[in-house]
Amino acid sequence: MNPGNRRLAEILANARTIAVVGLSGDPGRASHRIASYLRNAGYRIIPVNPEAAEVLGEKTRRSLAEIDEPVDIVDVFRRPAHIPPVAGEALRMTRRPGAFWMQKGIAHAECARKLEEAGIEVVQDLCIKTAHRLLLAGQPSG
Repeated sequence: MNPGNRRLAEILANARTIAVVGLSGDPGRASHRIASYLRNAGYRIIPVNPEAAEVLGEKTRRSLAEIDEPVDIVDVFRRPAHIPPVAGEALRMTRRPGAFWMQKGIAHAECARKLEEAGIEVVQDLCIKTAHRLLLAGQPSG
């Protein structure tokens, strides 16, 4: 079960850096449009995509393991079958993220349980852009 709206608003308001797993360089893809929206809302975006060198003017990382700075939210644009390895990477990060956010249509109960047991908040099957617009519209982020 996802956190309530008040907690979702806190997660988004307190975040500064979002690692976007599966961020496409194609402006027509949802991941690109949503990451661009988040960047324009004031967040720092770290693209995670092993097949691109740069997205949205930022150097991409091949995996979460390559990120050596604090990440507040890991936002995932990968099919449910790919969630276990991504969740495993999040759990192994030296500086664990505060939240692991699975985009609309993506959920994985077992991984959510493991992440939550490790103290990482989990959001499933919810678009981060939609949540931001609904809960923080007109408010500065970060």
